[in-house]
Amino acid sequence: MASVTYSMPSEMSRLVATVKREQAPDGSWRYPFETGISTDAYMIILLRTLERNDEDLIRKLAERIESRQEDNGAWKLFYDEGEGNVTTTVEAYYALLYSGYRKKTDPRMQAAKQRILEMGGIENVHMFAKFMLAMTGQYRWPKFFPIPAEFLLLPPSFPLHFFDISVQGRANLTPLLILTDNKYYRKTRKSPDLSDLFRSRADSGEKWGLRADRSFLSYLKQSLIGLPKQIHTVAKQRAVQYMLQHLEADGTFYSYFSSTFLMIFALLSLGYPKDHPIIVKAVDGLKTFRCSINGHTHMQYTTATVWNTALASYALQEAGVPPSDAAIEKANRYLLSRQHNRYGDWAVHNPYSLPGGWGFSDINTINPDVDDTTASLRAIYRQASKNTLFRHAWDRGLRWLLSMQNDDGGYGAFEKNVNKRLFHYLPIQGAEFLLTDPSTADLTGRTLEFFGAFANLTKDHPAIARGIKWLIDHQEKNGSWYGRWGICYIYGTWAAVTGMIAAGVPPTHHAIQKAAKWLLSIQNRDGGWGESCKSDSAKTYVPLRASTAIHTAWALDALIAAFDQPIPEIQVGIQFLLQSIKKEDWTASYPTGQGMAGGFYIRYHSYRHVFPLLTLSHYEKKFGSLPT
Repeated sequence: MASVTYSMPSEMSRLVATVKREQAPDGSWRYPFETGISTDAYMIILLRTLERNDEDLIRKLAERIESRQEDNGAWKLFYDEGEGNVTTTVEAYYALLYSGYRKKTDPRMQAAKQRILEMGGIENVHMFAKFMLAMTGQYRWPKFFPIPAEFLLLPPSFPLHFFDISVQGRANLTPLLILTDNKYYRKTRKSPDLSDLFRSRADSGEKWGLRADRSFLSYLKQSLIGLPKQIHTVAKQRAVQYMLQHLEADGTFYSYFSSTFLMIFALLSLGYPKDHPIIVKAVDGLKTFRCSINGHTHMQYTTATVWNTALASYALQEAGVPPSDAAIEKANRYLLSRQHNRYGDWAVHNPYSLPGGWGFSDINTINPDVDDTTASLRAIYRQASKNTLFRHAWDRGLRWLLSMQNDDGGYGAFEKNVNKRLFHYLPIQGAEFLLTDPSTADLTGRTLEFFGAFANLTKDHPAIARGIKWLIDHQEKNGSWYGRWGICYIYGTWAAVTGMIAAGVPPTHHAIQKAAKWLLSIQNRDGGWGESCKSDSAKTYVPLRASTAIHTAWALDALIAAFDQPIPEIQVGIQFLLQSIKKEDWTASYPTGQGMAGGFYIRYHSYRHVFPLLTLSHYEKKFGSLPT
């Protein structure tokens, strides 16, 4: 590879200027939270079902969906997925037909139908897409659901109860418990007919994959035996109460698209009119998730405003922008206004801590998480040493963070000790990702990095020692770590290595050296790194066979922390990084975040600026100027 000379300061200055230029007037960064086309499709289906004919929005969403169709007629979740994704293709096909702007006879729609049938038909879509199809009259409801509504009534003193399910699981399952019980559906005069997408029409209502887990159902039966039938009604009323008590100011349920979508249908199934104020406000709240990407309208799953703002503020400061700079001042004032002061469900398992965390979205007030809290604390770190207001916020955030460590020593995302393994075996597709919130390498590593680099807590502190032990115990045989919320093994390894070193583990430690060796072994010939979204489903590293700026930044940041000198592999990697951050090819839009393996991937638009900027800053601080 030819050697190219770059000036690190000038490239960093360009990145700094780019990030500053994209700041919103309120001090936040409102980069899109891009998650494919499913939310676009569901918004069209929701609006048509409610007969809220917002034609401008529906037409623009249809245009974006169509723009993402592959030449073979299918839609994909990510570039290298193969011949297409049957769930996404069915969702897109359904939404385009329901929009009224596309017809079955259109050549591109005929190609989509052909691909759906070739991929096994509508019967092969993901379970949660089947729920959407059932709610809108396109698929028969299953005969039973493995979690009955009465489960909501079990008190926390029981060995297994509602709050043992993760918050994202509760948010989506609560309305589903109502819907599966009522077996409700709503069609309109504009509803398309999807019966020709079934490979075997007789099987259309049976192929759900819902098998009874005998141990779990037996437990519930014994727990609820002798209760009168009226308890079932009480349980459904409790489900409604839970939803309405967890509405955010914009009317959305937990500020998630999916749970709000399901809630609207659950309320309809209980007799709420489609123009009920709660439903109207929820739909209007979802509309605020609208954003623009490359001239197309996209419905975000939620907003990532707090996350993006914390990352951008911290990256700018690491690059040398002082806390007194107007951009940092505005950003950190915004973050201060978003610190939580309300108790949420996290307090069920952590009752002795005061609120003090930060959430992910702009509107979030009751659902803080560990990663957003460490990110926000990093951002306000320098001001906390000088400003009383920021110091109070820092103290509250740090106390909350320390209180959230799981009993196993690691850190999960939203709640404490929510990892009952029995839920992994429930016959619910994606149960491992939806129903539990276990300790993960990425969150544990990033939290340790915060404690070591910003809170002056090292391996001598009992909590830090336990976190380090958890990471060492969960290292893969090849030296990597699995990252739950990113793609995937590169992400987890970066978080674990930088976290352990910041917490005082010497780079010579065998776990660090093993991880560094693994990272070097997967470096691409162009000097960069890249990992496929297939890694999460395969549960092992799958190379992308191309390099991305974000994966390269993560890998390099870990290696910079692990080595005392800029070894040749780091130098070549830096050269690739400086070239790649200017590219606009498919690798620039490849998803590097995940929500659910095989079904939900995220492109964070801030990452291609923030993480290269952080890595270049760390290189410059440790090794000096860029090699030529």
